[in-house]
Amino acid sequence: MKATVTTLDAGKAGEIELADAIFGLEPRPDLIHRMVRYQTLKRMAGTHHAADRSEVAVTGKKMYKQKGTGGARHGDKSAPQFRGGGKAFGPKPRSHAVDMTKKTRALALRHALSAKAAAGEIVVLDKASSADGKTGALKSQFAKLEWMNVLIIDGAELEPTFARAARNIPNIDVLPIQGINVYDILRRKKLVLTKAAVAALEERFK
Repeated sequence: MKATVTTLDAGKAGEIELADAIFGLEPRPDLIHRMVRYQTLKRMAGTHHAADRSEVAVTGKKMYKQKGTGGARHGDKSAPQFRGGGKAFGPKPRSHAVDMTKKTRALALRHALSAKAAAGEIVVLDKASSADGKTGALKSQFAKLEWMNVLIIDGAELEPTFARAARNIPNIDVLPIQGINVYDILRRKKLVLTKAAVAALEERFK
């Protein structure tokens, strides 16, 4: 499939061929959902902790005698039913991560890219560069292009002036090609790929 190459000045810089093996697949929502779940679960800290009855600071003395009170039999006050007692089956530190093979993760990325292409939400940019590194100037260029909510993917190295100018603009994310991922692709309305990023993707998936 062909795509028009755009410049930051809203001009045209020719056309580029996008590989059907990366951008022309029939999107599979189930696979994309699995990948988003994999990413969100993997980044969960899993540091939640509740004290069980062996960890609470209460006396270990039996509350009252076994018989003759007319009440139920009880041991110490660390039992979960008492105020100040331990939590029964409370959360403990653990990893929430789920397994997903490397090939499946790569396939999910291709399906996410194809979903964006099918929706007409992929833009190919000539190059991501800023002459002066000024946020205001770059914001004006984005407004002219109607980029209000976009993820910009560049090559292996980001241009420092462009990254600096874009970092304070709301709803604009800039990543090198190594950082491309399904979650960030889906959370932004448009995906902007530089020609260097397209070449890197084709090299990665060939």
